[in-house]
Amino acid sequence: MKKALVIIALSILVVSCNKTAEVKEVKTAYVDTSVLMKEYTEAKDLEAKYKAQAEEKGRQLQAEITRFRQDAANFQSQAQANGQAWAQQRGAELQKREQQLGYAQQQLSQQLQQESGVEMDSLVSGVKKFIKTYGKEKGYSYIYGTGDAASILYAEEKYDITKEVIKALNDKYKATPKTEAAKPEVKAEAKK
Repeated sequence: MKKALVIIALSILVVSCNKTAEVKEVKTAYVDTSVLMKEYTEAKDLEAKYKAQAEEKGRQLQAEITRFRQDAANFQSQAQANGQAWAQQRGAELQKREQQLGYAQQQLSQQLQQESGVEMDSLVSGVKKFIKTYGKEKGYSYIYGTGDAASILYAEEKYDITKEVIKALNDKYKATPKTEAAKPEVKAEAKK
């Protein structure tokens, strides 16, 4: 009997709480982060910048590799004519150059990855801040991210605000004045 009274009392309490509690609509949406990063103009510009740097620095290294290959081909043809002692000495020199070129390629790749990683981290941080502000301004309770680092397994397309966010980010990026100081740095780095 006491259990029945406790259950009835709890039921009445739950029903009365439901009546007095205000029901607030929770506005949610999601952004496809992989699409965002492909279509965001600043991300495209950053990618193009590092692609150009990689090509420029890669050309310089490729010239060294081409010279090495020519020297290696010449070594093959001259090895028999100049004897075994010469071949061993020259072979050791070529092997050392080959290692140095391998290290140079590795170092170039690491340098470009590190530099682009720092800028990409800054870009991602800025996008997160922008989405937070955007969500507050538009009255969203939650904005989820999908894409490469998916945190949603399913969402109705009507909640997808990716295009809106891309447009707003691109508009903001276009409105941001580009400093002339940034452009010469890119050219100076490309000349190195």
